[in-house]
Amino acid sequence: MNMSSENCQAREFRAVWIATVTNIDWPSRKGLTVEQQKEEYLKLLNDVTEMGMNAVVVQIKPTADAFYPSAYGPWSEYLTGIQGKDPGYDPLAFLLEETHRKNLEFHAWFNPYRITMNHTDLNRLAADHPARKHPEWVVRYGKQLFYNPGIPEAQDFIVEGIEEVVKNYDIDAVHMDDYFYPYKIAGEEFPDSDTYEKYGKDRFADIEDWRRDNVNQLVKQINDAIKKEKPAVKFGISPFGVWRNKAEDPTGSNTTAGMTNYDDLYADTREWIQKGYIDYIAPQIYWSIGFAPASYDILVAWWKNEVANRPVHLYIGQAAYKINNNSDPAWSDPEEYPGQIALNRASNVLGSIHFSLKDLNRNPLGIKDRLTGDLYHTPALIPGMPWLETSKN
Repeated sequence: MNMSSENCQAREFRAVWIATVTNIDWPSRKGLTVEQQKEEYLKLLNDVTEMGMNAVVVQIKPTADAFYPSAYGPWSEYLTGIQGKDPGYDPLAFLLEETHRKNLEFHAWFNPYRITMNHTDLNRLAADHPARKHPEWVVRYGKQLFYNPGIPEAQDFIVEGIEEVVKNYDIDAVHMDDYFYPYKIAGEEFPDSDTYEKYGKDRFADIEDWRRDNVNQLVKQINDAIKKEKPAVKFGISPFGVWRNKAEDPTGSNTTAGMTNYDDLYADTREWIQKGYIDYIAPQIYWSIGFAPASYDILVAWWKNEVANRPVHLYIGQAAYKINNNSDPAWSDPEEYPGQIALNRASNVLGSIHFSLKDLNRNPLGIKDRLTGDLYHTPALIPGMPWLETSKN
């Protein structure tokens, strides 16, 4: 398949996720010196620009912590190895300055509810961690701790924590991914029935409707806070790739995914699009073209229809991590990933976010070479959002 004719996109969002949680992309490990951390990031920026990208999505609050001095969370352990330990500089200020120096957009990626990755011991958190000061906001589910999405004070705290960054830093966008209510664990109910009794039962007959409303309110409040502070800053969310299956809702996608945003993560992405709570949506369509339970092409068309005639850009979250590394044989075909980008362009999708930089840099099936020499060879501007103010305050 010759993509050359397809690569001259004048405006196309071309971004890559740079994950900091468990040191996936940056820093490569805990405890590097300041100079080593800076050198690594500068190298990653070179990789990004070499591949023809025009934006990075960098995780600055992976586990209720911070990659910047914050009143809403301790220093991240992924910097020094010790949560709460000052790394000796302001990483976010450095990341922003260097990213903008390369003429790339910086989308600041927050995980709203997650407090821990693999333990449930509040006492292991930094002494001044807000979760230790407010244990009543915290719930344990599986082997993790989370802020309880149903507690209004916890929700306000999360919104204020994002507002702090919008106010203090020249970010281009606030970004969230697919982690809202946690992915379900078989046989374990999320422990919020008491919270529902207290805050939701008088308004919602069904606990699941109440959970969806909690997430809707969080998304709305974040957008309101961003736009009040700096109207030109974008707000984007990258949810799981399926809103609902057709079997559950006739307006859902023709898919049979084992879980969905609406029914399992309580993330009603349709509501956010229709109410104008977000500026872009980037569903993680992490399946191949023709994959029976959730086919890439079917989902692109479904999402395209959802944003039609609305002030919301559609970008696609692309599964770089699956190339040549998956049970689905389609991912062993070097044309699968380029074919997905070609399909996006043919469908007038406005761009992609790739997960993640580490996977592209491994160059599986030559994808980094394809992006550099062909797919992203011609530079592209980021698509404009005329509904936002054009200059930052």
